[in-house]
Amino acid sequence: MVSTGESLKLPSKKVQMPEQTPFMNESQFRLAKKLVRSLCANHDNGNCVLLDNEYETCVCPQLISYSLICKWFRSAVLPADQELYAEIMEADTRRYCGDCLQPFVPERKNNLYCKSCLVRRKRKRQREWVRKKRGKMSTK
Repeated sequence: MVSTGESLKLPSKKVQMPEQTPFMNESQFRLAKKLVRSLCANHDNGNCVLLDNEYETCVCPQLISYSLICKWFRSAVLPADQELYAEIMEADTRRYCGDCLQPFVPERKNNLYCKSCLVRRKRKRQREWVRKKRGKMSTK
């Protein structure tokens, strides 16, 4: 519990607040509820600790609303799931993998493949390189 003299601080990472409040569809809403229940530090049995006063509890607004109205959720909880964050906040940053055509959030600007396809391609290149190397060694 926070005493009256202290104030809670949001994380230092700046999250750009959109001009309009973003809304989630049903599947995004279900994922957001799971995130709130598992990762939110202010969630306590369906209630929000930040909105609580000493006399009565307050239901967590992010658990009952399809809009992103909780600043703490936007800045601290939602970035933990990169795919959901990209779907809701920055839809234009998602790309489609060159191999499996699934949407993914690139870690760098030049990423063309999702992590699983990237690992698969790297192993394939290594196998080809080793075969080529072995072929040169046997001809000597």
